[in-house]
Amino acid sequence: MTDRIELVGLRARGFHGVLEHERRDGQDFVIDVGLDVETASAAASDDLAQTVDYGALAESVAAVVSGEPVDLIETLAQRIADVCLRDARVQAVDVAVHKPSAPVTVPVEDVVVRIRRTAG
Repeated sequence: MTDRIELVGLRARGFHGVLEHERRDGQDFVIDVGLDVETASAAASDDLAQTVDYGALAESVAAVVSGEPVDLIETLAQRIADVCLRDARVQAVDVAVHKPSAPVTVPVEDVVVRIRRTAG
């Protein structure tokens, strides 16, 4: 059985997309991350070293979003998942990349790509 640590609504500016103006001007992305991780040890010891430091994780995820541009938010989601899975305690990760300013020709509130990746 695993527990869950979630970051919801992390906002960061990135320059991802296939269109020239997306790469030039950038836009805000919203990221949700859910980690499957056992937290009983941390709860028993009350020791941050026994769990995933969500503050450090948030900084790492934001760095991916603001880092090297990619064409597809699918690629961005995979890069975020890879960062999360570097911690051996993370058994699986769900990543949602929201692109609320996606350049589509009809009104939409949001475009989201969701992926799930497992360790190993």
